[in-house]
Amino acid sequence: MQAEVIIRQTAIGPYRVNTYLLACAQTRKAVLIDPGGEAERLIKMVRDEGVEPVYILNTHGHADHVLANQQLQKVFPVPVCMHEADDIFFAAAEVREKSEKELGLPAPAPADIRLTDGQVLTVGRLQIKVIHTPGHTPGSVCFLAAGNLFTGDTLFVGDVGRTDLTGGSLDTLIHSLREKVIVLPEETIIRPGHDYGETPTSTVGREIKENLYITDFILAG
Repeated sequence: MQAEVIIRQTAIGPYRVNTYLLACAQTRKAVLIDPGGEAERLIKMVRDEGVEPVYILNTHGHADHVLANQQLQKVFPVPVCMHEADDIFFAAAEVREKSEKELGLPAPAPADIRLTDGQVLTVGRLQIKVIHTPGHTPGSVCFLAAGNLFTGDTLFVGDVGRTDLTGGSLDTLIHSLREKVIVLPEETIIRPGHDYGETPTSTVGREIKENLYITDFILAG
């Protein structure tokens, strides 16, 4: 039986990152996905919802998606999780320097837990699957939970994340979409890292029909 979930989304920080609170409704165990700043707002959201965070999850290592990690850990002493490829990539001094210049924000601190493709995190009765989708960054991931796909900057509504930043590759991103995303059930709800589209969410089926990066780069080929 699939766990009932609580999902709260708010646009946070200087880059208006969609930060998500995802919780198991039965046990009230929760995760925060991509805390992009404004830690006090996020702390209030957690407390207002009456849930207990057990992980902080980052879809990738860009500074705008990790900005409140350490501030939140002072209140909720839980591990920060990031895919191993980005944790390694953003540890390199030259990468940190380039990334900080590109985004105007400090590069991420080391993760407490390095995630791997296919890994499943148990949060109460909720199962969260890690899907490695490189392209925006080497260690970009999507998190799949109860029919919801938290895509970070891999996939937006009608668009995809930039690939001109350090570590990005359009060919790799297209491969990730082909092999990891569009193979999911069409009713899977897309919950992106930024609200850049016509609607805040989408579905895999809708993106297959309408997203030019899928229709033109994958299906037309």
